[in-house]
Amino acid sequence: MKKSKQKKSRPSKTKEPKRKDRVIRILRIKKDDDLKTIYAKIRKSFTAADLQRYTEDEPMFPAELLVKELEAIHREEMRRQKRTQA
Repeated sequence: MKKSKQKKSRPSKTKEPKRKDRVIRILRIKKDDDLKTIYAKIRKSFTAADLQRYTEDEPMFPAELLVKELEAIHREEMRRQKRTQA
């Protein structure tokens, strides 16, 4: 059986579409970069869009309602304990 002299080509790598909402950004650093240099590169690559992700207002649950619900649960549990003790 003869072996072919042609090299087998690897399947081509598919390029992912570039997403703007990528969570982890790839940062190219050199092998001999120290931490100070790496942090400087990260600071430089941090954009206003990155900052906005952390400063967006999220819908919140009012604390007063939470306290009222917890008090109601506590009262109900106290009633159950009194019933089981009697």
